[in-house]
Order: sequence, then C-alpha cells, then structure tokens
Amino acid sequence: MAKERSRDALLSLLAKEGNQVCADCGAPDPDWASYTLGVFICLSCSGIHRNIPHLSKVKSVRLDEWDGAQVEFMASTGNTAMRAKYESEIPPFYYKPTFSDCLLLREQWIRAKYERKEFIYIEKQEPYSAGYREGFLWKRGRDNGQFLTRKFVLSEREGALKYYNKNDAKDPKAIMKIEHLNATFQPGKIGNPHGLQITYLKDNSTRNIFIYHEDGKEMVDWFNAIRAARFHYLQVAFPGASNADLVPKLSRNYLKEGYMEKTGPKQTEGFKKRWFTMDDRRLMYFKDPLDAFARGEVFIGSKENSYKVLEGLPPPTQGNHWPHGITIVTPDRKFLFACETETEQQEWISAFQKVIGRPMLPQEYAVEAHFKHKP
Repeated sequence: MAKERSRDALLSLLAKEGNQVCADCGAPDPDWASYTLGVFICLSCSGIHRNIPHLSKVKSVRLDEWDGAQVEFMASTGNTAMRAKYESEIPPFYYKPTFSDCLLLREQWIRAKYERKEFIYIEKQEPYSAGYREGFLWKRGRDNGQFLTRKFVLSEREGALKYYNKNDAKDPKAIMKIEHLNATFQPGKIGNPHGLQITYLKDNSTRNIFIYHEDGKEMVDWFNAIRAARFHYLQVAFPGASNADLVPKLSRNYLKEGYMEKTGPKQTEGFKKRWFTMDDRRLMYFKDPLDAFARGEVFIGSKENSYKVLEGLPPPTQGNHWPHGITIVTPDRKFLFACETETEQQEWISAFQKVIGRPMLPQEYAVEAHFKHKP
C-alpha cells in the first residue's frame, strides 16, 4: 500500500504544470527524477545525471521504490522551483539545448547548471562572455583531411574570429567576420563527439571549417562565445531589436543535409551524387560532406517571387539512378534532383516548402541579386 501511495503521489506531481516536460531538455512526459536535485527528467537526461553521482541520484518514477521522505522532497521542489534556482542568471545568448540536440550540448548544459552553477554565479560565465577568447583547437586540413592543432582568437572588438597556422605567426591564415559567422555541432559528420562546423562568407561564397577539442566544456564555451559575439554585434547593428528578435539569429542548425543526385543546367548530362546542405535560403552542394567550399549554391526564394518545389521530374528526364525526383522552379531555371528513398524525398520537399512559404526579408533580396550575377 505504501508503495502504491508513493507512486500515486509521484504521478500526481508529474501532472503539475512545469513537471510535464523534462527539466533539462524539454522532452515531453518525463518519467525519471533526480531525487537529490528535485527535478523530473527524461530517460536520456537521466543517463547524463548518472555521470554526476556526487550531485544527482536518479530513479524511475514508475519502476523504482520511493520512500516517503523522497516523495516529500520532490513535492517541495519540482521543475519550476529548481529552474528558478539553477537558471536564474542565464545570459540571453547562451544556447539552451533541447532533446533534439547532440549529447555534448545536453551534457554540458546539465553540468553547467548543477555542477558548475554557472547560472547562479555570473563570474563563472567569463569563459564565453568576456568578449575575447583564444586557445588551441584541432582543425581539419582543407586538402589532406588531417586534423592539426591551430591557434584560434575570437575578438568582439575586432569583430572577427581568426586562426593561425603557426604559433608565432604574425598574420592569421583566415579572418572570419562575426557578421557572417555560423557555428553548428556536427559530431556525426566530423566523426568526433565534440565536432563543430564553422561557416563564414569568403568572397560571398560559403567556406566551411571543421574543428574539435578533447574537452567538451572547452568546445561548448567556444560555441557560446561565438554566439555572445554575434549577439553583441547584432545589438549594435539593430539597436531597436529585442532579445527575442536577435537570439534566433545567433547560430543556425541546417534545415536538412544529405545526399541527392543532380544534373546540370542543360539537363542533358548525367546525374551526379552530391552532398547537399540547406542553410536557410542557401542550398549548397559538395562532392564530399567535409569539403571546404561548395561546388555550387542555389538561392531558394519565396512563392511570392515565383519559387516553387514540385514532386517528381519533368518528362522526358533520364539519367537519374535514384527514383524519387524533386524539381525546384526559380524565376530563371529549373533545378532537378533525385533522392534514393521516398522518405528522403519528402523530408527535402518539406524543408524546401518551409523556406519557400516564408516571405523574403529586405536583406534577402540583396543576396538573391548576388546569386543572379554569379559567374
């Protein structure tokens, strides 16, 4: 009877507002809890909590036995109260991961919250909020694919992220303007759990670099330092904008990536397999996922400007090995792609429709005009 009473009490706590999603990643219907921190969490986050046993001890709400004191503690705490405590001083630019983010981001967020208490003590945020950061990171070589250690310097004052090929080099190998910088974690693509892809514009074309560090905290601090630099740049560039307007612009995850086949503008040559990345309105294609530069870029505008996506290929198209076609219609020409599976085709069509269905912003017209004048 006591067991059943405890379980019923816990289930009624789970039904309370705030406890209906995981305290750490927002996943719905959490059925685990940290009975030392007083939060309800999902199965995935419970695995991360197990790695900090000196702070957090976890139990299943439904499967484990709970004593009365533990249930009372959960009743006196809960997700809303503990968020107010552990998340009271989160900077607006800091990336709060969700259940769809990579393990590294979720683990470091949980450690930052409960272990390092970074959002209780503001001075602990210095590694990513000081406006300047330097250190050594492993960077993938553009031509040989080897990872070599390189010195990186991020300076808000200079408005740039730079890296140097030699420790004592006076001049940087690359200067990446904060204005055009993006960073997104890509552990699967890079083949390292801490792998970060940085993109910037070089001569108005997208350039990729791939980096990592053995220390997960170090890598997430770099990521948030880049977001902080972008935030402060945008605050100056758009003085009337609210934090809610600026925060979504700090870094972008790609709408979709994967292999498709493509053919050329005359649509007479054969289809070639390429790696495609959909970065907002830029559709880029690469011979290899880790190439530094795209082989080509296509601007995807809005339906008001005569862009549309169609399922299938126009007859009498031939030469595609993969059966599931997609046609992108732009004001100037049609682009033909083929996917290996119907699932991939539908995911790509959905990504294209998302962008095409959104009206273009004034600055996007300037980007579109540049694409039209590309040689």
